[in-house]
Amino acid sequence: MNVIYSCPHFLREMHNVNVLHDIYIHIAGIDLIRDHDGTFYVLEDNLRTPSGVSYMLENREITKRLFPDLTPQCGVRSVTEYPAILYKNLMSLSPRAVSNPTIVLLSPGMYNSAYYEHTTLARLMGVELVEGRDLVVKNQKVFMKTTTGLQQVDVIYRRVDDDYLDPLVFNPNSVLGVAGLMGAYRKGNVAIINAVGNGVADDKAVYTYVPDMIRYYLNEEPILKNVPTYQLSNKDELDYVFANINTMVIKKTNGSGGYGMLMGHAASEKETDEYKIEVLKDPRNFIAQPTISLSSAPCFINGKLAPRRIDLRPFALNGPDGISIVPGGLTRVALKEGSLVVNSSQGGGSKDTWVLTS
Repeated sequence: MNVIYSCPHFLREMHNVNVLHDIYIHIAGIDLIRDHDGTFYVLEDNLRTPSGVSYMLENREITKRLFPDLTPQCGVRSVTEYPAILYKNLMSLSPRAVSNPTIVLLSPGMYNSAYYEHTTLARLMGVELVEGRDLVVKNQKVFMKTTTGLQQVDVIYRRVDDDYLDPLVFNPNSVLGVAGLMGAYRKGNVAIINAVGNGVADDKAVYTYVPDMIRYYLNEEPILKNVPTYQLSNKDELDYVFANINTMVIKKTNGSGGYGMLMGHAASEKETDEYKIEVLKDPRNFIAQPTISLSSAPCFINGKLAPRRIDLRPFALNGPDGISIVPGGLTRVALKEGSLVVNSSQGGGSKDTWVLTS
């Protein structure tokens, strides 16, 4: 339990909150990698506000435009139904029994790095794109300001982090959220997708225990392996990692975007020593994994084909009727030669990903 309580994203404010249909993870983006010997691994879970699905959709549109006959000839399955499945799930999560619930996509605004995705998904689903200032809470219900007055909101697909959702409960300086939103959520008057507090499941220290959770709660063996992971809060594992740091990747347990990592094989002695000092300040906030030689795919770079490292992020949608996995995903590419970091914030790109009909 100490791993849970020590997670910076653990929210006591979610204690005794009854989440509709008992679904906390409505949208999951799971990062998969393949080793040099062909073994697939789960690299990490993205269960707070997984991003990148708009690039999956846009990549497919570009492929269709450039090679209109190619995808039908090859029997490539469609990914374009993602917004329709997501919209259907959002509709089914409405706490009010109305035929046409009001759904909104809550965005931090145009300066957010994923704003393109927010606008794309809102347009494709036909829902309102709103910011915190467009919503107001009255009598523990959420309303959207419109030109014809206030309109009650039933479902919020939020792309705002927990800490900024409600200034009365979390960060008091936030101007991105809605004052009183957590009160309406706790009362069951609005659904928030994904659920608040999912950051615990995103924590890379918790990731280590997922195979054991599957065995304990589902009585099943995991189909995909986890990457071997060392908890640096464990003294023996910390000593082992420091002794073999040149073969390790060390990550912050709650980092994202490829920031704050140490790639042991590529770091200088000075960088390694400075990073060790950071780790020793709070070992709980770091995990280490052996450097895995990611599989590569050909890329057309500077007029010629060259191999670049890739990972795959498929998207799973979870609703009252079960789980839907879109037959595709976001293949992320490390465009720098020799790099193992595929994150777009670190200069990575993406590819259209094909799943073929049987």
